[in-house]
Amino acid sequence: MSIELPAWLGDDPGAPFPPVSRALREPDGLLAAGGDLSPARLLDAYTHGIFPWYSEGQPILWWSPDPRTVFRTDAVHLSSRFRRSLRGSRWEVRADTAFADVIDACASAPRAGQRGTWITTDMRNAYVALHGLGHAHSVEVFDGDALVGGLYGVAIGRMFFGESMFSSASGGSKVALAALAHRLRQWEWPLLDAQVENAHLLRLGAESWPRERFVATVEALCRQPGPPGPWTARFDHLPARDLAASAVASQVAR
Repeated sequence: MSIELPAWLGDDPGAPFPPVSRALREPDGLLAAGGDLSPARLLDAYTHGIFPWYSEGQPILWWSPDPRTVFRTDAVHLSSRFRRSLRGSRWEVRADTAFADVIDACASAPRAGQRGTWITTDMRNAYVALHGLGHAHSVEVFDGDALVGGLYGVAIGRMFFGESMFSSASGGSKVALAALAHRLRQWEWPLLDAQVENAHLLRLGAESWPRERFVATVEALCRQPGPPGPWTARFDHLPARDLAASAVASQVAR
C-alpha cells in the first residue's frame, strides 16, 4: 500500500506553494512540509488560504483544509444570557497593546484533547516579527490592568486570519472575538478565518465553506488595500458592555 506524502518546500521563501487542490484528504488539508516561517513565506501562505500548524520536533507543516471554518463579521453570535452579563461589565477591549502577552497566554492555555502547545518558540518569534511589520495583531480584553482574554491573527488587505485565542476569566475569548468582528464590520471587512471547525466556534456562529470558495474569496480580499501598522488607535477602546447591543443588532440584520 502506498502512502501519499505532502510536498517538501525548499529554503527559498519566495518559492510558490503547491496548488491547494493537492492537499491530502487524510490528514485533511495537509499540503506541504518544510520551508521556513519568514514573513514573506507566511504572507504568501495566508494569501493562498494556507497556514502553518505543527508540534515541537516536527518539520513545519502547512495546511489548507476542506471545508474551511469562517465567521462572517456580521454573524458572530453571543447568547442572550451572555449579552445580559455584558451590560454591567467593566471590561474594555483594545488592540496591539500587549501582543506578546496574548500569544504567550494562547501558548499556555490548556486545550481539550491536547498536551503541550503548537505555538513553538519559532512560531512565537515568527508572529512577533509579523506584528512588528504591522501584519499580525492582537485583540486584548482587560479588567482594569488584568488581561482576561484575547486573540491574535494576521491581517492582509481586508482579510483577517485568526490564529488562537484564550480566556483567563470566563467569556474573555468570546468578548475578544465579538469585539474583533464588531470593528471589522465597521471597517467593511466581511470575513474572519477560523481555520478548523470545533463545537465552540459553531456555537458562536462559525460556518463551513468549501475550500474553493474560501480561497477565491480570500485572494480577492487580500488584494484590496488595508491600512498598515498597529491597530491601537484605529481600534480604540471598546467597552465590552457595548457589545451586548451590537451583537443584537448584527443578529437582527441577518
